[in-house]
Amino acid sequence: MASSAELSQFLESIERRAFKQAFYAVRDEDSAQDVVQDAMIKLAERYGDKPAAELPMLFQRILQNTVNDFFRRQKVRTTWTTLFSSMSGADDSDDFDFLESLEAEQGSVQAESAADKVERAQVLAAIESEVQKLPARQREAFVMRYWEDMDVAETAAAMGCTQGSVKTHCSRATHTLAQALKAKGIKL
Repeated sequence: MASSAELSQFLESIERRAFKQAFYAVRDEDSAQDVVQDAMIKLAERYGDKPAAELPMLFQRILQNTVNDFFRRQKVRTTWTTLFSSMSGADDSDDFDFLESLEAEQGSVQAESAADKVERAQVLAAIESEVQKLPARQREAFVMRYWEDMDVAETAAAMGCTQGSVKTHCSRATHTLAQALKAKGIKL
């Protein structure tokens, strides 16, 4: 087992050669220093208890893996940077925000115009108004079945009636609503 002194001595002796090796691989002094430092930390944390004779081979493998990790991270960063830079605006100004340039999916609520949103709100208000005018049992059956998405059996159990009664109440409610909305010029 390597002592702390042996580990420190090994790291001190290998530092210059490891830096040159990392620098030749990554071609940047700052990045090379980071790679060497990461490799030394990994060796000390994970393999500091190994015999001193095994440290050179372990460090070499760790250094190579750390260089490979550096290139993987660079590839991801480059991919995202390229992707985001290709989204620049027509005027290429510095304050471009790609989120502002995204368009909503056709047919989604976000793609609706202001007029469509107002019209939808008015139609919903008209439907709610007409639902309030229904007789209590019809309104109860309609709301449970179509707004609460309960099946016929659940609705019958909640209302304390037969499934046939639920179907009758729902049918009458939908016909009444259809006629009332048609009279208002609302076509669904």
